Amino acid sequence: MNAGELEYLNVADDRIAVRHRNGATPGVMWLGGYRSDMGGTKAVALDTWAEETGQAFTRHDYSGHGESGGEFRDGTISLWLAQSLAVLRQRTVGPQILVGSSMGGWIALRMIQELHKAGEGDHVAGLLLLAPAPDFTAELMEPVLTPEQRAELMERGFLEEHSEYSPEPNIYTRALFEDGEQNRVMTGLIDTHCPVYIMHGMEDPDVPYQHALKLVEHLPADDVTVSLIRDGDHRLSRPQDIAMMITALEGLVDRVVDPD
Repeated sequence: MNAGELEYLNVADDRIAVRHRNGATPGVMWLGGYRSDMGGTKAVALDTWAEETGQAFTRHDYSGHGESGGEFRDGTISLWLAQSLAVLRQRTVGPQILVGSSMGGWIALRMIQELHKAGEGDHVAGLLLLAPAPDFTAELMEPVLTPEQRAELMERGFLEEHSEYSPEPNIYTRALFEDGEQNRVMTGLIDTHCPVYIMHGMEDPDVPYQHALKLVEHLPADDVTVSLIRDGDHRLSRPQDIAMMITALEGLVDRVVDPD
């Protein structure tokens, strides 16, 4: 696996698509957002960067996303978390910097919690969170559900919502909401034991930048950096956003390689 070739990893009942590039440590692991895949602009830019710098890089599609098997409607935070942990444990070597975009930021924070519980906290050397959306079901969606949407969730088991990024509507299931409640991270201190860098656009229509500031309140006081992009949107995929992401990532890599 020297050039990010596609392979599949069986995790429980799902066939998870993975692309891994061997290279120097700390490795970098990409965690995409809700309904996004590892072929997106930011993930591909990071793969190009890894090829040019010789850094190890791993990306995968959650079940129901991209090139992976499984049904999207069956997905939950717990399921996608388990798949991400399996990829980390089976396809990466040495400490990793987790780059989580939107929902991927929630997955990254939950991964750190589960790894520390298992005595495997040294797998993570840093976090780069892009427009992070931890606890989005409870914090961002539930408070604004209409009575009609709540009824739809209970009666149909899911609701549909127009997507700005796809001709297909976003689908949110009752199982996703219920499971999200069990995976909340913004309920107390999230002890990451590693440096955290957060980028968030102030023109983000999906996850307000205030959500990132609220997340910071739950992180240790040391080693947390927040960069607010005044005209940035949710995707943070413009050339200047990509350049900023890579600069932040290189800073995290340097801190691991030379902690002094």
